Amino acid sequence: MEATGTAREALNGRPIELPPAEIVFGRAESMGLVRQKVEKVAGTNVPVLIQGESGTGKEIFARMIHRMSRWAEGPFVQVNCAAIPGTLLESELFGYQRGAFTGAHANKPGRVELASGGTLFLDEIAELDSSLQAKLLQLLQDGQFCRIGDQEDQQLEARVICATNRNLEQDIAAGNFRPDLFYRINVISIHLPPLRERREDIPLMLDFFLQRFNQKFGRTAPPFSKAIIQLLQQRDWPGNIRELENCVARYVLLGTIETTRPQAPEHQPLTPSIEVGEDGSIPLKRIAKQAIRAVEKSLILRALQANNWNRRKAAEVLDISYRALLYKIHQAGLPPKRARKAPQLPGGELPAPAAPSSD
Repeated sequence: MEATGTAREALNGRPIELPPAEIVFGRAESMGLVRQKVEKVAGTNVPVLIQGESGTGKEIFARMIHRMSRWAEGPFVQVNCAAIPGTLLESELFGYQRGAFTGAHANKPGRVELASGGTLFLDEIAELDSSLQAKLLQLLQDGQFCRIGDQEDQQLEARVICATNRNLEQDIAAGNFRPDLFYRINVISIHLPPLRERREDIPLMLDFFLQRFNQKFGRTAPPFSKAIIQLLQQRDWPGNIRELENCVARYVLLGTIETTRPQAPEHQPLTPSIEVGEDGSIPLKRIAKQAIRAVEKSLILRALQANNWNRRKAAEVLDISYRALLYKIHQAGLPPKRARKAPQLPGGELPAPAAPSSD
């Protein structure tokens, strides 16, 4: 299967590059079922509901369905229902006529109209308020809509794909989502599993993102070692593929990789342990010096790791003399040369697996 972009896919006219199918679907058994459903539904003109946690790639799959369909030459119009205030969302969806309200100085087509001949993608559909849920239901039932301030109905000429990271059945039970709208948009349901349920796909994704960011940032970060890949496969990835992608971007830019999930900020120590004197006094100057040295040590270690332990380059990055850096390395208790097993950074970061450079 191959999905190709078109010049009309985005409102700004720029095609969006998607990962190849072997990366999107991977090797996990659960994704094989997703692939079968995507291929079957792409050529039909029925509403599709894509469900999954944040970061699982719901937009990617919506675009892939669009590109595999007979509407691929038409526009792909996305509406983020959570990002547009409810007071503005109706006019964004359906458009308005000049003079319909204060500030309406010209006719404006809505996203539904702009999607004509293509796909209308309603992301975070659960965020619609009750009044807009009713109007969307009417649109899907009748296949007609009307600009605000206009008397003439227009025909819906686009396929509709919806997505959510919420459990709509629970929202229905809580009275937050209309059951009749749910049945309308849920003709075909595609559930995307979280990354923790497709760990065998992580090595493929790591390699893909590494190549992408090396090219994007003009870097040559080395491939991940088997040990680091295994460590990354053991993580739960609550942010899913988006979190993994950001992790690789940091690796390419900084030369380090997080192998354990960092602590929440409120649990991270901001200062070294406070030593209270026998008389109850708190030595503020000494604590300040300790804090400064701790920050310096962390920055020096990061600079050394990012530059393959080349101390002269690290000194340039830190904007200090080479002699001063050697003194601070000794003062911080860091090894003068990179050891076979370099020390870890806070948060479980490991340095990039590259050979040390000579000074």
